[in-house]
Amino acid sequence: MAQLVIDDEMRRAKVHRPSNQIGIGWAGPTIIHAGTEEQKERYLLPLLAGEEIWCQLFSEPGAGSDLAGLATRAVRDGDEWVVNGQKVWTSFAHVSAFGILLVRTDPDAPKHQGVSYFICPMDAPGVTVRPIVDMTGDHAFNEVFLDEVRLPAANLVGEVNSGWGLAKVTLGNERVSLSGEGSLWGQGPTAKDLVDMVKRAGGAADPLMRQELARVWAEGEILRLIRLRTVSAAVSGKPPGPEASVRKALADEHGQRVMAAAQRVAGARALLADGAPMAPPTEAEATDGFTWPSLVWSRGYLFSRALTIGGGTSEVQRNIIAERVLGLPHEIDVEAGRSWSEGRAETHGR
Repeated sequence: MAQLVIDDEMRRAKVHRPSNQIGIGWAGPTIIHAGTEEQKERYLLPLLAGEEIWCQLFSEPGAGSDLAGLATRAVRDGDEWVVNGQKVWTSFAHVSAFGILLVRTDPDAPKHQGVSYFICPMDAPGVTVRPIVDMTGDHAFNEVFLDEVRLPAANLVGEVNSGWGLAKVTLGNERVSLSGEGSLWGQGPTAKDLVDMVKRAGGAADPLMRQELARVWAEGEILRLIRLRTVSAAVSGKPPGPEASVRKALADEHGQRVMAAAQRVAGARALLADGAPMAPPTEAEATDGFTWPSLVWSRGYLFSRALTIGGGTSEVQRNIIAERVLGLPHEIDVEAGRSWSEGRAETHGR
């Protein structure tokens, strides 16, 4: 409850929290959940203050939607673990101090049972970060190579080979964070911001445009109410459950519709690099204390293509909803009863 009050007061004062989304939204809650007292003491306060930026070393070229199929290996060597492998689509790896790292520590166990969870210093010898520039022209994503990277045993979070349970904790918090109020993974403008801009410009003459704006506004209100349910659960001490997938699946497609509506409102202006639907609100007009530069809208439309892919695809979210919320039968697991190495050998053999 204190955090909700603090956030509200910061909005009123037009002050942003430190920018460390993955640290605050992903890594911090997992360290609180399973970290040692020493880990909590070392990492949490700098993380909250934004003094140390974090990234997420989960996805791999051959393990995206099927994250449990990851191949990055960690082998114990005395008081250290030696890591070799590759990660991809790692947001902000180039500016991060630490990464939460999933690795395979037992290739002879079933793929969900041989995974461990580590804290990886991004300046460790053997860590190489290469940029991936997306179609907006931004460099947020990276691929990361880990060559003979040595991690102290103290950097293990939780127990050896129990990392998949922690990964689910992280992913649950990720889905909550990525489906916040803003239409771009919880960031940036909302449907209400778009509607307010159109109203200030005199409204939309086209009845079909008005209908589209009304629809995205209504979707935004539904998502806001679902978010309040999530907040209520958190206040009651409940961790994010499969219901987080419901909101993320809805929020991702909603964000794409908001940005598509903004593009149609802008008309020919949308062809410009800084094309905005309308002029941004003045400081006095802004309902939440923040204005949205025109660049947010033009880049937002391009970036919105990624919403239904990152943080778990919409198809994966719908599988989770079907199986864990609706109780429908699980998909057939062709690797059931096999170790990770057996499943990998069969796949590569074909």
